[in-house]
Amino acid sequence: MRVITGSARGRKLVTLPGEDIIRPTADKVKGAIFSSIQFEIEGRRVLDMFAGSGALGIEALSRGAESCVFAEINKKAVEIIKKNLDACGFADRAKVVNSDAVSYLRTTFEGFDIILADPPYKSGLALKTLNAAAQCAREGGIIVIETAREEELPERAGSFTLAKHSAYSKTAIYIYRYHTET
Repeated sequence: MRVITGSARGRKLVTLPGEDIIRPTADKVKGAIFSSIQFEIEGRRVLDMFAGSGALGIEALSRGAESCVFAEINKKAVEIIKKNLDACGFADRAKVVNSDAVSYLRTTFEGFDIILADPPYKSGLALKTLNAAAQCAREGGIIVIETAREEELPERAGSFTLAKHSAYSKTAIYIYRYHTET
């Protein structure tokens, strides 16, 4: 796994062995996510939920995000995220939280412009994550949920409307954008 582009382009990221513990986002899927939001990252506050190795948040930082909070419950993964942040030179723009991602969202007072979430597939967490993220994302924000292809998410969550849905092999990507009634 590597950083696709930006200031840390080409840097290899460490991951935990075995996909049963942490399932890294494939480069093709990561590329699709970031090509969809590429002009909206710079200077933004990002949250990487179910962060795993931190690859999504690190990609956002590499592309100019102001800061990123990484929420991950697995203590070994938290250490991996910290190593990856140090290796890429982003530790000063990041905060790593050893917490259940949905619980973190429900208790934080921080607002985020971009929320990236990759909950365990077929766990029932995709919808819970989307609903919690919709309460924490800022006006004008973006929520990206990566899930199993066969999982379906709704058209709306709070003030967010589904803007794009794509499928790649076993993975589906849902991108929600803030929407106000006119």
